[in-house]
Amino acid sequence: MVSFSIWDQDPSDDEAIEKASENRTATHQDSDSKPAVKKKRKQPTECFLSQPEEKQESAVKAKRRKKKKISDVLQKSAPKPGVPADLQNLLSQHFGENRSVIEIEELKLSDSCFLPANDLTHSFSSYLKEICPKWVKLRRSHKEKKSVVMLVLCSSALRSLELIKSMTAFKGDCRVIKLFAKHIKIKEQMNMLEKGMFHIGVGTPGRVKTLVEQDALCLNSTKYMILDWNWRDQKLRRMMDIPEIKKETINLLEKSIIKLCRDGSVKLGLF
Repeated sequence: MVSFSIWDQDPSDDEAIEKASENRTATHQDSDSKPAVKKKRKQPTECFLSQPEEKQESAVKAKRRKKKKISDVLQKSAPKPGVPADLQNLLSQHFGENRSVIEIEELKLSDSCFLPANDLTHSFSSYLKEICPKWVKLRRSHKEKKSVVMLVLCSSALRSLELIKSMTAFKGDCRVIKLFAKHIKIKEQMNMLEKGMFHIGVGTPGRVKTLVEQDALCLNSTKYMILDWNWRDQKLRRMMDIPEIKKETINLLEKSIIKLCRDGSVKLGLF
């Protein structure tokens, strides 16, 4: 009988036995654990470079500049001559929310209150000659101080001077008074109206309204009131497109002119 001693066993056999036992243990643990979940591949994402702060600010400014201005709208629109209905609609829109139906009716003007409107073919002198064929007789009969026969309203002092120059062929030797605030104190205008006699007054609605309220200018002798309706400034705005001028003109019409027009003593013209 052959006997083997433990010391006679090959050491490599022991290592093989240990590895086999370790493999069995690992297999047992893997069977008990949950199956591994496959990781989803991440979809590639696009990368955007952030703009510098200066470029972002310039982009915001560009967006702000894209807002429509009144000059942009008016520049694209074809010029149309003003008609009495335009003034009527303006008054209705202005007073529509704050006035009753009866009050709005009292502010309406009939067609007989208006002079022929400018069809954009006239110069200022030729327009005045057409609407005032008896001007020579009217100016000769005018003797009252603190009043004018014709009142012209426009948007600025500079425009007033332009109109005064352009009416040379019409006015002849008539006396014209400047009724605007720029470079002329109201006391000077009040003294001139009180001491002198003038046939035509050209100015802005704000200064004219102030003179009327202070009884420095009386409108009882006035026969014609002309609104510089169609002219546009460098920003392509008409006088009624400028909020301040529009407000002052409507206030003057409401407080003084509309009643005189309804009574038949004053005629309105849109140049």
